[in-house]
Amino acid sequence: MALLDVRDLRTHFFTRDGVVRAVDGVSFSVEKGKTLGIVGESGCGKSVTALSIMGLIPKPPAKIVTGEVVFEGRDLVTLRDRELEDVRGHEIAMIFQDPMTSLNPTLKIGTQITEVIRRHLDLSKGEARKRAVDLLEEVRIPNAAQRLDDYPHRFSGGMRQRVMIAIALACDPKLLIADEPTTALDVTVQAQILDLLDDLRQRHDMAMIIITHDMGVVAEAADEIVVMYAGQIVEEANTLDLFDRPEHPYTEALLGALPQIEGDGIRSGRLTAIPGRPPDLIAPPPACRFAPRCPYASHNDTCTVEPPELREVRPGHWVRSAHPACERAGSREPAGVAR
Repeated sequence: MALLDVRDLRTHFFTRDGVVRAVDGVSFSVEKGKTLGIVGESGCGKSVTALSIMGLIPKPPAKIVTGEVVFEGRDLVTLRDRELEDVRGHEIAMIFQDPMTSLNPTLKIGTQITEVIRRHLDLSKGEARKRAVDLLEEVRIPNAAQRLDDYPHRFSGGMRQRVMIAIALACDPKLLIADEPTTALDVTVQAQILDLLDDLRQRHDMAMIIITHDMGVVAEAADEIVVMYAGQIVEEANTLDLFDRPEHPYTEALLGALPQIEGDGIRSGRLTAIPGRPPDLIAPPPACRFAPRCPYASHNDTCTVEPPELREVRPGHWVRSAHPACERAGSREPAGVAR
């Protein structure tokens, strides 16, 4: 049984202009000890999916209108606020995008870590402080005991992110959600943070969801990848299969926008750009949401008339498209069943 099972999740924002379908029928699962990558451009619903799992969407204007978020057999959507507070930070923890705004600038780092520990664990103030030191050492912050008494502004961006990871690990969660964990960090620090997260995942035997717009990040960190576009999952597969044989035109375009390393340098030539812009989620296209930007769609085509379903085009590889690559290539592989 999966540790986390998200089923037909729909999170909408009710605004004066209309209903924004930020997450519209998303389903996926995360196995114990595995890492799932959720990737897509800004506004596709990645972060709202994570906030929905955590029960942190702003109410109003947001509301989970349907769906289940089943964690170890419990549907988190049905839990009361107090019950969700017991789950958050203890069993499921989250690292947010910007550690500078996530950390309270008026409180010492030690205070921010120990308050999480004492909220969920039956430890004295001294025991909580000792655990905080251990956590800072685990995330590789030098002079951990002394740094507990520093304020967030005394830390670099990479070190603040390590503090956020320490807070997330304070109560030894079973699932860690990392929302854009390497945003605004330079390339060297990004690699260090990703290596640290993977090391901690293995050491703590926890599952992880990494949310990012960077295909390079999920290539290195994830076992499975979910590609989102305009509030929906458009492709899902294990990492090697998705990078080796992408099926959805959007996934192909994302990979085409990555610099290619060949020999001793980056391959010359222009990167592929995706034409157009993401659709308005108040009034999305009636059929395939990627159709207005898709090079394979035409006015008389199925994908401009009927919404494509997520279907399995080969074992473990799902795609929401009327024109998956295997069929465009004339493959005789079966189209599979819809999910």
